[in-house]
Amino acid sequence: MTSFRRGVRLGIDVGKARVGVARCDPDGLLAVPVETVPRSAESAARVAELVAEFAAMEVLIGLPISLRGGETSSTDDARVFAAELAARVDVPIRFVDERLSTVSAHAALRQSGRSQKSSRRIVDQVAAVVLLQQAIDVEKSTGNPAGHPLEDTQEPT
Repeated sequence: MTSFRRGVRLGIDVGKARVGVARCDPDGLLAVPVETVPRSAESAARVAELVAEFAAMEVLIGLPISLRGGETSSTDDARVFAAELAARVDVPIRFVDERLSTVSAHAALRQSGRSQKSSRRIVDQVAAVVLLQQAIDVEKSTGNPAGHPLEDTQEPT
């Protein structure tokens, strides 16, 4: 049986306009939306407050990689945000591949009957839920944390 590190995790979907935040319960049974943080100079500070509020043991940040596996300006943006957050929290930060999380989030919202316009404010939260749930599922099936640590330069899994 594979082991799962018990504890609350936050999933973060970094966007140009908004940062979606999700969390899971300590047993990693379910990822749920928390908040959409407007993107500003204070975004990392607000996410750091959420890390403390939920006593998160780890933060998983989606790393937007192109479908061909290359980095983009959004990848750089996520890395900058992660560095800003790391300066404010004392918990591990890991990057996870989030190539299709926003696409999956839009599809889920469409299936629930929401228009793209009415979904704009919550799609980042839903994308954070998708990437966090995928990361939890990977750890539960393999026994290893998903992605790679902030300090590591290899590609996420």
